[in-house]
Amino acid sequence: MEPDPRLPEPFHIGAIPAPGVMAVDWEERVDFQRMRDYRLARVRRALEGSDLGALLLFDTNNVRYVTAAHIGEWGRDKLARYTLVTRTGDPIHWDFGSAAKNHRLHSPWFPADSWRSGMTGLRGSVPPDAGLFRLAADEIQSILAERGAAGTPIGIDVVEVPMVLELQSRGVDVRDGQQVMLDAREVKNRDEIVLLATAASMVDAAYQLIFEDMKPGVRESDLVARVNELLYTLGSEHVEGINAVGGERGNPHPHDFSDRLFRPGDTVYFDILHAYNGYRTCYYRTLNVGRATQAQRDAYRQCREWLDAAIEMVKPGVTTDQIARLWPTAEQLGFPSEMEAFALQFGHGLGMALHERPIISRLVSLDAPMEIKEGMVFALETWAPARDGHSAARIEEEVVVTRDGAQVITKFPAEDLLIANEY
Repeated sequence: MEPDPRLPEPFHIGAIPAPGVMAVDWEERVDFQRMRDYRLARVRRALEGSDLGALLLFDTNNVRYVTAAHIGEWGRDKLARYTLVTRTGDPIHWDFGSAAKNHRLHSPWFPADSWRSGMTGLRGSVPPDAGLFRLAADEIQSILAERGAAGTPIGIDVVEVPMVLELQSRGVDVRDGQQVMLDAREVKNRDEIVLLATAASMVDAAYQLIFEDMKPGVRESDLVARVNELLYTLGSEHVEGINAVGGERGNPHPHDFSDRLFRPGDTVYFDILHAYNGYRTCYYRTLNVGRATQAQRDAYRQCREWLDAAIEMVKPGVTTDQIARLWPTAEQLGFPSEMEAFALQFGHGLGMALHERPIISRLVSLDAPMEIKEGMVFALETWAPARDGHSAARIEEEVVVTRDGAQVITKFPAEDLLIANEY
């Protein structure tokens, strides 16, 4: 019997492995073909369970999930690469210029005819009058007709408006395809989980660097640069961003770094977001420079308590509103609304995107709860202001949902407030 593609394969050992980034012959690490098969099976099952006849995908995360085609992060925001998934036949992927020929040479998991060159508008830089949207629609409709999907609703994720207008002008029923893809991506198999754990292990190392180097005279931006270098050295393919927020910048959270010099007694929180083989991290830690006040320690302890309560709640069958209710309201944090306090007490799925399912927040989860499922991987993050009016603590853990509860894959110590270069 074929394995159910909705469920992750179990690990042979209790701990989730984070092996080296090399391929080796002496132990099983990541089986990329198994992962590609699993992902495509998930998409096919989600498509078959929807009212759509096909998916037309421009979102880079969806394209890679289906095809494993990757041409570098520069292509992420161009909306020029696209993939068609139908209920029958192999996916068809249109890539940027000569990348299509490269896939035909080096990506044998689909037949040569699946890899085609194509281009639309480069976010409007090529005007619609050039006819590229028309050419794309012609080819797409031809394939749909060949596969018996002509006249069926088509789901699209993210796209330039002229592409939608072109399809609609031909009578195509265009619908939201992103929800179908997020349904497919929400449960990870063992290979995806190993890649997520390996990505987290690189951030473990980055926090060791930060802990050793954070001292007066060093700027937030200096550590951002050093962490970028370390992550790329360790095998990261993309550093999406690094928050470094210290001293009086800690409250409210600015979600960025600056060139501010660290000062004795600063509380500083960091968030490190990067990708390894497409799988991402979101991983906060808070440290102090040299010393800490009681108010700062109290804020950290409160932040940790809110986070631990959420982690303890995680298990299959729990709903996201149950977790969100454990966290303080916006008013308790000093904000006028949940919209303004959004993402301070937060949970979000991790995978090929930074924000997948489930989303956990008082803003959305109380009215639209989602079920926690075995095989989900998500980050839980909390924030607590200090009594001094400007310091704040921020901690985040990434968890894998097992049948027995949450298994944490972010390992740099965060049980207590660490003091870097303590006086």
